[in-house]
Amino acid sequence: MTPLTAINNPYGAALLIAAAAVFTADVTALRFLSPDVPFALIIFFRALSQLVIVSVWIMVRYPFRFRSSRWHRLVLRGVTSLVCWWLYYASFQSLDLALASTLTFTTSLFTIALAPLVLGERIGGRRAFTAVLGFGGVLIASGVKEFAVETGVLFGLGSAFAAAILIFQNRVLARTEHTSTIMFWIALVASIGTLPGAVAGWTTVNFHDALLLALAGTLGTLGMLFTVEAYRFGEVAALATFPYVRILFALAVGYFIFAEAPSLREITGAAIIVICGFLAHEFRGKPARP
Repeated sequence: MTPLTAINNPYGAALLIAAAAVFTADVTALRFLSPDVPFALIIFFRALSQLVIVSVWIMVRYPFRFRSSRWHRLVLRGVTSLVCWWLYYASFQSLDLALASTLTFTTSLFTIALAPLVLGERIGGRRAFTAVLGFGGVLIASGVKEFAVETGVLFGLGSAFAAAILIFQNRVLARTEHTSTIMFWIALVASIGTLPGAVAGWTTVNFHDALLLALAGTLGTLGMLFTVEAYRFGEVAALATFPYVRILFALAVGYFIFAEAPSLREITGAAIIVICGFLAHEFRGKPARP
């Protein structure tokens, strides 16, 4: 068991804003890669960076936390993360930053939809309505025409769905495993899973691309650490809306660096998704008054 931490919502909010900036910088760095860099190498460097950083963290502070009697659950968690990362980075390679970032917000909507099936929770009519309306925002933002959906949008939605599964896995693992142990096994499984593809494409990577891959992997790991620490210090309800600032970073970077001007359709869809995500958290209920 880890010791209880005093609640500090302003500090938690600051960490989430920092995480949003770092995650945006992560996918921005990958935009400067040479087009011939194998995709498996991107995921491998992401996993390897986390493996190195977390291993050092454990060796310095928690040497006994490399092992776990529940290793099979940790392996499954690592496989889910690998799928999530694969789809996540694929979506950011295929779509503009604003739209790809918008699709990440649908994780909360998938969580609402899956909660009755996975946890047996009752979501209520209003939360169900926000979930349906939120996915309507996805249709607007992604520009779906009839039954034709862009591949990058499918990647983004798949990543968000996998991220929702991760939330449920975390709720189970957090009862017995420390954050450092979970992050170590995620990185270990993902590194092993992407190693064959990384070895096959290694000869095509020059020094400049290797630096960008290492930078992006480090930023992605730091973003995850910031997020974990944010919810260690802050309350979930109080911090619910802060991840949405990422859309602001994505819009700014997309416009000023890549000349990506969001369309009215994308802005409208993003607004609907953000509002629905906010309302979904508001509808979770409040503790009864004494």
